[in-house]
Amino acid sequence: MSKAAAKKSVSGSAARRRYRIWMMFIVLFMGWAGYTLFGQMQQQKATFEKLTTIESGIEETRSQTEALKREVERLNDPEYISQLATKEQGMVKEGEQQIFSE
Repeated sequence: MSKAAAKKSVSGSAARRRYRIWMMFIVLFMGWAGYTLFGQMQQQKATFEKLTTIESGIEETRSQTEALKREVERLNDPEYISQLATKEQGMVKEGEQQIFSE
């Protein structure tokens, strides 16, 4: 009987050892998975911030493009060019006088 009890004790200790090794493997794997997940979340956040910055820059550029298109359309109008020449350059048509106000 003593051999059977000793055999049970040895197999029980081997089972505990396998259980500890298995648990250590699981803990290490979960630590690695958590570390990887955290790193990917940080990278995703940085990428999202870059994307937001680029999208806002694109929107600003689009609005500037639209403003320039409107300005080009206005510059094709002779009346607008005449107004600009009078206001910005002080030019007047023949027979007109420019009035200065302070």
